[in-house]
Formats: sequence, structure tokens, C-alpha cells
Amino acid sequence: MKNLSLILVGATLLTGCSRNPKQNRIQGKTEMEEIAVTGKLAGRIDELRVKEGDFVKTGDTLAVLDIPEVDAKKSQAAGAVASAAAQYQMTVKGATKNQLTQLYAKKSALEEQFTFAQKSVDRLKNMVQDSLIPQQTYDEAFAKYQGAKAQLAAVNAEIADVEHGVRIEQQMMALGQKNRALGAMQEVNVAENERYILAPADMTIDLITLKQGELALPGYTLFKGVLPGTTHFRFTLPENELSKVKKDMDITVHLVYSNKDIACKISSVKQLPSYANIATAYPDYEIQQSLFEIQAVPLQPSAVKDIFQKTTVTIKL
Repeated sequence: MKNLSLILVGATLLTGCSRNPKQNRIQGKTEMEEIAVTGKLAGRIDELRVKEGDFVKTGDTLAVLDIPEVDAKKSQAAGAVASAAAQYQMTVKGATKNQLTQLYAKKSALEEQFTFAQKSVDRLKNMVQDSLIPQQTYDEAFAKYQGAKAQLAAVNAEIADVEHGVRIEQQMMALGQKNRALGAMQEVNVAENERYILAPADMTIDLITLKQGELALPGYTLFKGVLPGTTHFRFTLPENELSKVKKDMDITVHLVYSNKDIACKISSVKQLPSYANIATAYPDYEIQQSLFEIQAVPLQPSAVKDIFQKTTVTIKL
């Protein structure tokens, strides 16, 4: 009789558990879309302008980095731009006013020498024909005449070059150097702007990973934010439960911590690639079954305006 009593008590307990309505409810989690904010350049946190929980708009400054290397490169680029610009202007303008004055004075002197040499040759030509002077004297005068003529032609060509600028190839080369220096300056200006970490979207700051004075490396996540209007609910189901759900199906999500019901609809049903994404605690499934995730979105966004992320919710199927 004693054994029979124990069996009857155990059967009663089992019957009570199977009728517990909570067994028919599936747990899930409240989720919101997150965004990570990273820096492009290495630098120390010089200033934090937000704190966790703040709501920021697109383009707001979240932090300012101290990047000393940018200042040094900016000075180098500024010097290169000034040098290249001066070199280009020199090729375009040619000689200065003083250089032109010197060249014209040189030309004037050479013209005098050329005129004198020409007159000497003309006088000695008749004299050598009359055998009044030796041929050697005439040849020396003629050589001086040819030299003066060549020097005058050279200075005229030099004046023409400086008056019209240097060769177009040299001008193009100088212009290329100038544009290269300007590109380096533009690159430095872009890098200088990277010291300001800006919000890429409207969001609520959920996490700040570094403190003032700490080193931020390129690509390291500095801030994590939650995007407004992206609240949804995530549940995990085994494949033997799939017949109870379908896309766009209306369901009621129960928020456990506030004992509040929220009208929702199923927005997606997809297979989970890994068990790390399981949202439901201890899902009842056999080992050979696949797991699926269902996501539900609220019908009225205002109904989930102030709820907390990662809180527990349930649905009844």
C-alpha cells in the first residue's frame, strides 16, 4: 500500500506539471540593432564628449583624439606646397626684372662689340686685297667678328627664353610637383579631421570602451550604440514547432519584467547556423533537429519605446 501511495502522489505531480500553462510559453530576448564606432588612425583619447546613455545625432562629436604625427606631417606638407608653388611660378614667369636688366645690358655691350668687329673686317678687307696688311691680321679680325656675332645671337636667344618662360615640358613638370604637394596637404587635412570621432547615425550610446588618455588603435571599437526604432524580439524554435508559426503572423509578446503584453507580428523565420545564437533558454529539441530563429516586431513602435535591451519575453504558441 505504501508503494501504491507513492506512485499515486508521483502521478499527481506529473499531471500538475503537464497542465502548467507556462510550459506552453517560449522564452526569448528583447533585441535592438547595434552599431560600432571605430577610429581610422592611432591616437590617445584627448577628450570624451559623451557618456553612456546619451542620445546623439548623426555628425555629433563623440571624442577627440590626440595625434601628434599629424601636426608634424602638416608642417612638412606646407613646406612642400610652398616650395613647389614657387618653383612653378618661376618656370611660368621666367627671369626676374633684374635678370632681364642684366641681359639687356649684356646685349647692348655685345652689339657694340659686334658693330666694331664688323667695321674692322670691312676696313681690313680692302687693305688685305691691296696687300697693305698680311692675311693673318685680317683672319684675326674676322675671327673676332664671328665670335661677337655668335655671342650676340646667344644673348638674344636667352632673352627670348626668359621673356616667354621656360620650356613647356619644364612648366608641366613643375606643375606636377605642385599638384603632388597639394595632394599631400589634402591627405594631411583628411587625417587631421580623423581626430574627431563622429556619430555615424542617430543612436543611444550603449558602451564606451576607452577612457581619457588611453590609446585607440585603428579599427578598434571605441563606442557601441543602439539605433532607435529597431527594437524586436528573438526566439529559438526546433523544427518540430515550425508548423505553429509563419511569416507575418500576429502574436502577443509578454514582457516579463513589467508584466506587459505587446502586439507584434513575425517578421522573419530563418535557420540558425550555430548554437551560439540560441535566444530561448533550454529549447526542447532532439539532437537531430535543426533550430530556427523567429523575429517579431511590434505593431506599434511606441509600445516598446522605453523597454530595456536583453530583457526576457515570452510567447504562447
